[in-house]
Amino acid sequence: MEKASMDLRTEVFMGRASTKLVNGSICNSRLLRQTCSFGMKGFSVKNYNSIAMTSSEDNINSVAAKVFMESASSNKTGLNGGARFWISYEEDCILDACEDEYGGMIVNPETLPWNTNVFAHALEASISSWKHKGKKGIWLKVPLGRSELVPIAVKAGFKYHHAEQAYLMLTYWIPEGPCLLPANASHQVGVGGFIVSEKNEILVVQEKYCSSTSVGGWKLPTGFIHESEEIFSGVVREVKEETGINTEFLEVVAFRHAHHLAFGKSDLFFICMLRPISNEIKIDDQEIKAAKWMPLDEFTKQPFIQDDKMFKKIIDICIARLGKRHCGLLAHQVISKFDGRSSSLYYTVEEPQKFECEGL
Repeated sequence: MEKASMDLRTEVFMGRASTKLVNGSICNSRLLRQTCSFGMKGFSVKNYNSIAMTSSEDNINSVAAKVFMESASSNKTGLNGGARFWISYEEDCILDACEDEYGGMIVNPETLPWNTNVFAHALEASISSWKHKGKKGIWLKVPLGRSELVPIAVKAGFKYHHAEQAYLMLTYWIPEGPCLLPANASHQVGVGGFIVSEKNEILVVQEKYCSSTSVGGWKLPTGFIHESEEIFSGVVREVKEETGINTEFLEVVAFRHAHHLAFGKSDLFFICMLRPISNEIKIDDQEIKAAKWMPLDEFTKQPFIQDDKMFKKIIDICIARLGKRHCGLLAHQVISKFDGRSSSLYYTVEEPQKFECEGL
C-alpha cells in the first residue's frame, strides 16, 4: 500500500477540527467532529505533528484521530496541559446527538460525517451504545444535500418517517416489541371562506384547474393552511390571494372530516364565516379563472350544490348563521400549563340565545 510522509496540522477551536496535508491531499475538513465526536469544548488547541499515513482517506481519518488523541493525552507534542477531553475514548465514534424528553436520541444533522464509511461505522457504534444505555427511538434527519447517507441508514435498519423539501426524516426503534414512536402527520388542513356583502351577495370563484364535476360552477374561495399557520389567519390569507378581497375572520361555522384523499391522507376542511372589508376584486390569475360577487339565491341554486347533500348542508348552515339561527366557533387564545404555549381554542358561547350570535 502506497504511503507518504505528511505533515498533519490539526487545529481545534470550540470542538471543531480541520486537517491540511502538505502534499496536497485532502483529509476530512472536520476531522474530530465529523469522524468521531470527541466532544471537545471550551478550549483552543493547535497540534503540529509529522506522521506516516496511507493514501486512503478512511485510514487518514482513523489514524489521524487516534494519533491526535494519543498525543493529546501524553502531551508529547507540546499541547497545552490545560486542555481537557470531556468524552472518553470509548465513545469516540458516537454520532453527535441529544436526548429527547421521552428517552430517545435526536441526531444533529449539521455534524453528520462527510465520509460515508465513517458515517456507517459511527451509526453502528451509536446504535450499539444507545441500546446499551436503554435509549428508545432514534431520530435521524438527513438534509437533501446528504442523500448519499440514506441507503446506509436504511441498511442499518432505519425506516422512513416523513420527508420535506429540504430533508428526509428516518427513525429507528431500539427496544424489542412494537415501535412506539409517533407516526407521520395523518391529515392535511383546508379552509373555505363564506363571505357575504351588505348587498346579500356572496364572494365566489372559478378555478383554472378543477374536477370535471365542478367545471363552470362557482364555489367558495378555498385553500390549504400553511405550516404553523392558524385557521383564522389562513382563511383570510387564502381569500386575499385568490380574490384580492380583504376580510375579517368571524368564526368557524362547520368542518368536514374525510379520509383516503391525496396520497392516502385524511383531510380536515373548515368552513369559516368572514366579513368583507373591501369590495374590489383582483384575482390570482395563476390559479383562479374568475371571481365575482353573486346573489346568494343564485349561488345556492347551482346544480352541483343542490345535487350534493354535503355541499347543500354546508350552505344551509351558513345561511342559518346569517339569520342568527346558528352560532359557530369563535377563536380564543389560551395558554396551557401543559406546555406553556399559547394555542387557539375554538368554541361557541355557552348560551347563544342571549348573545344572538352577534358578529355579523
